[in-house]
Amino acid sequence: MSETSRAIGLKELARVLGLSVPTVSRALGGYSDVSQKTRERVVQAAREHGYVASRAGRMLVSGRSNAIGMMLPQPAGQVTDAFVGEFLLGLADSLAELGRDLFLAASSQSRDELQVLRNMVDGSQADGIVINRLTVDDARARVLIARRIPFVAHGRLIDAPGPYSWLDTDGEKALDGLARLLARLGHRRFALVMPDVAYTFAHFRSRGLERALKELGLPLRPDHVARVAPNDPASLQAAARILLSFVPRPTAIVALTDPLAFAVLEACRGLGLRVPADVSVIGFDNVPMAAFADPPLTTFDQHIRESGRIAGEMVVERVERGEAGIRSLLLEPKLELRASHGPAPID
Repeated sequence: MSETSRAIGLKELARVLGLSVPTVSRALGGYSDVSQKTRERVVQAAREHGYVASRAGRMLVSGRSNAIGMMLPQPAGQVTDAFVGEFLLGLADSLAELGRDLFLAASSQSRDELQVLRNMVDGSQADGIVINRLTVDDARARVLIARRIPFVAHGRLIDAPGPYSWLDTDGEKALDGLARLLARLGHRRFALVMPDVAYTFAHFRSRGLERALKELGLPLRPDHVARVAPNDPASLQAAARILLSFVPRPTAIVALTDPLAFAVLEACRGLGLRVPADVSVIGFDNVPMAAFADPPLTTFDQHIRESGRIAGEMVVERVERGEAGIRSLLLEPKLELRASHGPAPID
């Protein structure tokens, strides 16, 4: 096809070949009731004329949309955060390499996530689904498992009602190790900042931290655990300032996500506290701006973009192989030691 010519559709291709539309469609679909000679002729003409199959046409031939849907984990109209953005880049790259389209769906004030998910599945808009930020009793995952819809969860349920594909980061082990590292640096007073939503990642990460501290004889005081709304900057600042106002003050504050850690860093600056000389601050995720925080944030790198790529491969495998394609993967994050942590201050 020349640079100036345009791609043609199925009807035009059939007219050029002098064949019926169903014959051309079935030839392109590889059906055995069309002769090998005709199939070769149709495929060659499709290449020469730049034939582009419509989504509707592909669905009629294969029964599939060739698209993978992803639920955006926040209402439409809000800016997608850095974590989701990185994950989407990896997912989109992976699906493109595998010849799939990425279909994004978001909830809104008039439609909740479960309704959007049902519309996507019942409307055959996607062959498989990717969901993330699972909650302890995630209705999305339970509906998909019950209906045996191919999907991959970035995260995992605590008590799943059936088999499903998931990949997750071992936050429990990571936070266990972090507690022991900080204890070796002399820290004895800890605080924890976590989302007020019952995400399973928060469950596992906080469990790892609290278990290790208990074993070290440094149990986490209940009033040193702040549960905050992740998308409410005012409440983040208020919670961080309360933790920093305790006497004696915590010497190490662990935030279960980087944005929560950024809020703690900002509160420290507002109170004239030095990080890490007065208090150490540690995050989790290693979003791109973590390395450029003031000071650069010590955090766990869970390879967000690569996780998106893996999720793409897993969901396509689940679509292609059915329930035989169900698998799980627990990844180990890497602790990025930067400038926001150090030895405990001397009282």
